[in-house]
Amino acid sequence: MKKIIWRNLSRNKRAKVLERPTISLKNIKNEVSKIIEKVKSKGDIALFDLSIKYDLVEIDSLQVSEKEFEQAEKSLSEETIKALKEAYASIEIFHKAQKPNNLSIETNSGVLCERIFVPIQNIGLYVPAGTAPLPSTAMMLGVPAQIAKCPIKILCSPPEPDGNCNAEILFVAKMCGINNVFKVGGAQAIAAMAYGTSTIPKVDKIYGPGNAWVTEAKTQVSQDSFGLSRDMPAGPSELLVIADKSSNPNFVASDLLSQAEHGNDSQVILVTDNEKLCDKVLEEIKIQIPTRERRNIIEQSIKSSRAIVVDDISKAIEISNSYAPEHLILNVDQPRSMLSDIISAGSIFLGPWSPESIGDYCSGTNHVLPTYGYAKSISSLGVVDFMKSMTIQELTKEGIKKIGPTGIKIADLEGLDAHSYAIKTRLASLK
Repeated sequence: MKKIIWRNLSRNKRAKVLERPTISLKNIKNEVSKIIEKVKSKGDIALFDLSIKYDLVEIDSLQVSEKEFEQAEKSLSEETIKALKEAYASIEIFHKAQKPNNLSIETNSGVLCERIFVPIQNIGLYVPAGTAPLPSTAMMLGVPAQIAKCPIKILCSPPEPDGNCNAEILFVAKMCGINNVFKVGGAQAIAAMAYGTSTIPKVDKIYGPGNAWVTEAKTQVSQDSFGLSRDMPAGPSELLVIADKSSNPNFVASDLLSQAEHGNDSQVILVTDNEKLCDKVLEEIKIQIPTRERRNIIEQSIKSSRAIVVDDISKAIEISNSYAPEHLILNVDQPRSMLSDIISAGSIFLGPWSPESIGDYCSGTNHVLPTYGYAKSISSLGVVDFMKSMTIQELTKEGIKKIGPTGIKIADLEGLDAHSYAIKTRLASLK
């Protein structure tokens, strides 16, 4: 992890330092397109074939049976079940508070305008299980979908080497009221949910992170009028930590490595106004890496990571806002006082006792977040993402008399006489 003194860099070099690892999709676009077409044309048969090709496992059935759900729960320890239930409770509390309220307001006498929220009817959740199965992601998707009361919910996740779906993911699915789970992963899972097969129903919107293949598949099917809509663009995981002299180097290093272990293309950045702290953190990283089980991944991702020394914390905030990290830790003295200056981040962690890992699992916030700079314009996943709103207007005779002339005037300004007549004929009938 390279140390960089910010003041010594030119504008171009500063921009270069904040570049994310390049995501090259050129080599997979055609392959993903072929997978999608195969699933569209051959349905379930394609899914069985692709499972052998990409997951290296031959599965007996695509859908998880009730017996498999039962066996999955029996295989879990009491401690695991307790932890999953406690995490579920925290996530449920936070997301229940997000449920939007319907709006009804009279904008003029006799003119009632409303906005009502309804759940998206058919949704598909994708839960990765590549280098590590992610029951936490199943919760982050399943809980808000449950609160939004989406009528039809399905979940796809790759099969494990034994041909079964991950037991923890199945347990979480049940907690979230998801009974239709399919042992399908990768681009083929996205295609199956987008177009439907004999076994897997077509959905209206898909949610969940994934690798470059999954991301490309989501992009392609969302651009097809017969496909589906998607939650948000997703890239490799990332974390930016702002630290000062009050920070514990051990804490800072552990937070950086917790995100670096996600994948070879993950990126972590430290920004501090204290060079001594920077050196201590870098030394601590060297000490911790050999002790981490996923050190091979960390050693790769750390190559594209940075430790930046700035003159003051205000410059650190400026850099963070420019970078727009997926996760931002403010490990500084009085972190809440800085909060009003942060304008672009997926999720923010305040103070030394708020590790990013807690947000990933059980604080209650959602860990499905915008990456790759999309935090400048996209929010973290929430209950409203599983709903849609519709507006309503109702006018009385008094209402159309009140605002009808305004509508006629604007219609005439725009040269749309049929618009104007639709109002005029009503006003005329009232005379």
